[in-house]
Amino acid sequence: MNDRDLLAEQFEAERPQLRRIAYRMLGTLDEADDAVQEAWIRLSRTDDSSVENLGAWLTTVVSRVCLDMLRTRRSRREEFVGSWMPEPIVAVDGAPTPEEEALIADGVGLALYIVLETLAPAERLAFVLHDMFALPFDEIAPIVGRTPETARQLASRARKRIQGAKLEPDVELAEQKRVVDAFLSAAREGDFDTLLELLDPGVVLRVDAGPGSPLAQPPIVGAAEVLAEAKKWSAMAPHSRPAIVNGVAGAVVGRPDGTVFSVVALTIVNGRINAIDFVADPAKLAHVRLQRA
Repeated sequence: MNDRDLLAEQFEAERPQLRRIAYRMLGTLDEADDAVQEAWIRLSRTDDSSVENLGAWLTTVVSRVCLDMLRTRRSRREEFVGSWMPEPIVAVDGAPTPEEEALIADGVGLALYIVLETLAPAERLAFVLHDMFALPFDEIAPIVGRTPETARQLASRARKRIQGAKLEPDVELAEQKRVVDAFLSAAREGDFDTLLELLDPGVVLRVDAGPGSPLAQPPIVGAAEVLAEAKKWSAMAPHSRPAIVNGVAGAVVGRPDGTVFSVVALTIVNGRINAIDFVADPAKLAHVRLQRA
């Protein structure tokens, strides 16, 4: 094996971790893969004898690439209508694949990504690297161009924002599935009284339909208001199937022709649906299938 082949083998060993970092930073598979590929390009142009710790070097490069991509994306987001959501990792039948499981292993649901998207890029990076990947602040500091203490403050601000929202279900997956099954059943039957009972009074409905979509809308808050909106989507209920969406219970909504219309993640808190997150952006549904191949 020559030096180039050895370097490629070492890079491939680091790829899953790099992809996890990039997905949590960027929220889409294509962008995450682009960031990881950029790291390989830069590594291939670097004198690897000067790289003492390949994993740390690659983490730094991927993080900086993601930071630049986030800043560019943020500057283009001013006219975006609705809630930006990540590309969902969906398992319709059975468990996620090992590759999918690696991406969602930390239980980062859609609701958390929505809050992450509101953070400044440096805050998001500091939080992701420290709280999700346990990197010390003295390693994070040079990536964001700050002192270790400032990097700590960035992560702390992000953490407070995240802790202030109810982002994750407070029950096990089996109970989440029970509530989702009841929700889908009531929607198919047009049983709006049951639907209302399943909704938390402060439930929020968020939709990411993609840029320029006529379906785009700001978040809707309140059980009655969300139910009124849900009635508009009730015709799609017969084509809905339970699914696991980024590690929490949800559904895939299909069209009569078998294609995917949207992916829905539901956050269950205190036995009721606290949040309904709709991903209807076709670009983010390209990898979703109603059943395994």
